[in-house]
Amino acid sequence: MRLSISHDTTYRYDDQVRASIQYLRLTPHDSERQQVLSWQLDLPRPVHAQIDPYGNILHVLTLDEPHEAIVIGARGQVEIDETCEAEHEQQSALPFLRFTRLTQADDAIREFAAQHARAHSDRNGLIDLMHALNAHIVYQPGVTAVDTSAAEAFAGRRGVCQDHTHAFLACARSLGVPARYVSGYLYTDDAEHLASHAWAEAWVGDAWYSFDVTNCLARPERHLKLAVGLDYLDACPVRGMRRGGGCEQMHAQVQVAPLLQVRQQ
Repeated sequence: MRLSISHDTTYRYDDQVRASIQYLRLTPHDSERQQVLSWQLDLPRPVHAQIDPYGNILHVLTLDEPHEAIVIGARGQVEIDETCEAEHEQQSALPFLRFTRLTQADDAIREFAAQHARAHSDRNGLIDLMHALNAHIVYQPGVTAVDTSAAEAFAGRRGVCQDHTHAFLACARSLGVPARYVSGYLYTDDAEHLASHAWAEAWVGDAWYSFDVTNCLARPERHLKLAVGLDYLDACPVRGMRRGGGCEQMHAQVQVAPLLQVRQQ
């Protein structure tokens, strides 16, 4: 499957921002299951690409002059190998055993993981865990925030894909399974489903396998990976800091479609 992506994010501020810096993980890279055919960023000024500690392509956008808005665009075409279930990497998976504030497992999460994965760390056990988490944390936008921890979302039993992913990471790591946060895009026939998405990958045997708790999918057939990390903060597409500006308004528009469909329009 070839996917065409268009992702535009606009930040507007009540007051003038004196200076800002944006960390952009908006560029996918080639892997066993995806090949980048073309990609470009539309930014206020040219920036150079670098590789972060997790192997993501990172751009750092610095604006030293006063501004009242920032417009960030990303667009391109990527080919997805729908038959590829796992990805192999030379980098050690052990760093992804480490808990963070957002993925710390409390007693309730540890007990839940042991019960529903039957204390097994194989793929079937993790698939059972994925389904159990999907039933336990009902998808409901607006009840959590970007700083909501896995334990908080698990206790509240409501959340979105970010919360599902953090909860899975907490469970998997409590079982001794390296697991990482993945940000990216998902193509779906449901127009109401958000195209920006998050899911988890766990190291099973000698490869990374995907676990999309929100959609109960263990095969990444229509998933396009942007970045990975220990949690949302490591892998989110845009993360920034600023001086001044007052209140912020953010508007994002994402379109993901099969390439052939785009050509026919």
